[in-house]
Amino acid sequence: MEKGKAIMGSGRRWGVEFTDNSAAPSSRDIPDPPGFTRSSHDQDDSTANKQKKDSEANWKLKKAWEVAQAPFKNFLMMGFMMWMAGSTVHLFSIGITFSALWQPISALQGVSKVFEPYKDNKVELLGPKLVYIALNLVALGLGVWKLNTLGLLPTHASDWVSSLPPAQEVEYSGGGIPLF
Repeated sequence: MEKGKAIMGSGRRWGVEFTDNSAAPSSRDIPDPPGFTRSSHDQDDSTANKQKKDSEANWKLKKAWEVAQAPFKNFLMMGFMMWMAGSTVHLFSIGITFSALWQPISALQGVSKVFEPYKDNKVELLGPKLVYIALNLVALGLGVWKLNTLGLLPTHASDWVSSLPPAQEVEYSGGGIPLF
């Protein structure tokens, strides 16, 4: 059957078959056009593949930096919530303060899990991890500061009175001799 002819007897009126394997030479028998070599075509594919991998590595690094800076947004929100809670000891302020302490601690425990999706041989994650850790330590410091503001940290000598030994007597006073 000739190339481009309508298929007869196939039940489709407008069906056209474009492949004819009987008389067509294989693609290996046809010489390449002048100026074209198959190795240069393969090199173009490899450079395109390399560019794709480089762009993916750049994207992963960019996302890792965004994740590393995310605790700063949480830090601002938590600071505002602590300011709104005030400096008196009541249930709301204690809850906000312990939440401000718990979030950075749990974030610090899962640093490797947070940056797991961005691991790659071409992506250096040390910088984003250090920024992430530093921002979480600052947030933890904010929670400790709030504990101190509420008076819940034992920072004065009077907080440790029960563990101090009794004071030693320095002088002794006794009755005098009557003069009369």
